[in-house]
Amino acid sequence: MNNRPIGTCRLTLLGASIATLTFLSLSAWAQDDYTVPRTWDGAPDLQGVWRNATVTPLERPAELGNKRAYTREEAFALEQAAQQEVEEDNEPLDPNRPPPPATALPPVGNYDLFWTDRGMFMPTINGEYRTSIIIEPENGQIPGYKPEFLAARAAQRASGPGPFDGPEGRGAGERCLLSFGSHSGPPMLPVMYNSHYEIFQSPGYVVILAEMVHDARIIKIMDDHAPTADVMEKWMGDSIGRWEGDTLVVETRHFNPDQNFRGASENLTVIEKFRRDHEHKIIYSFTVQDPSVFESSFTGELALTSFDEPIYEYACHEGNYALAGTLAGARLAEEEARKASEAQQ
Repeated sequence: MNNRPIGTCRLTLLGASIATLTFLSLSAWAQDDYTVPRTWDGAPDLQGVWRNATVTPLERPAELGNKRAYTREEAFALEQAAQQEVEEDNEPLDPNRPPPPATALPPVGNYDLFWTDRGMFMPTINGEYRTSIIIEPENGQIPGYKPEFLAARAAQRASGPGPFDGPEGRGAGERCLLSFGSHSGPPMLPVMYNSHYEIFQSPGYVVILAEMVHDARIIKIMDDHAPTADVMEKWMGDSIGRWEGDTLVVETRHFNPDQNFRGASENLTVIEKFRRDHEHKIIYSFTVQDPSVFESSFTGELALTSFDEPIYEYACHEGNYALAGTLAGARLAEEEARKASEAQQ
């Protein structure tokens, strides 16, 4: 859970406007004269605390078609709307308000915006205010699934154990084994809070520590992937990196079968690139390839912006009360269904 002081995110609308103008001006810094810093052993230095929270959605809204970027004015309006939504949601409730009628009660949800740390700014990527993180295909949408994959998945779900039969049926994120929403990656995508990373480097290695569920991905530099027969299927896969000039290129294969990115199979390969183009920004791109699942590969790109605060502990572990409650609720629902069925006989 995000432990940062909530007040740091609660901007007044006037303050939000000023902050947005400041951020937009900073996000358009000239990059031409920037020199990438080096570690003591001469590698490009990516170290520090970074965040990938952004107003930019993963997929482009369908009504935008192939529009790749917003104008500065459009981006500013979207930032203002995101900030205003949080500000309005954080308004204190009137303790003397009458109760709403039972017929008008809203559905029970998860967190209100007070508990989230969503992106409220839109950093530029190569000078553009992107309409989506996905840039290929041209429509900014993740490609569809192959029919044979959908048929196989339907058959597996029909014959396999149900999602509430036991803890193994729940997702890795819900079991606190891995961050949810592909935050730890690869690919490393924004989530509703804790979208922070800390990068460490040593000769031959780069380590990316994700704040959510404190996942640490170890990237080996200048190495080869092990033969399939010798592979230990690790969380976050087997990541092998190489330097191409100032860009870190990472190829990841051999994911743990319990780590599933949008239905991808054991054939999943993710290629990432990390390029520092300013003191306060890393351009991060990823390409997802799984020809047995997706109709085509797809590529995304977003900014990692520097963050002058530490990574906090994410105290979540398998066997927490939520998982036990989920399974207990499923058993209760089954028992109620059994009794209802018997009563009808």
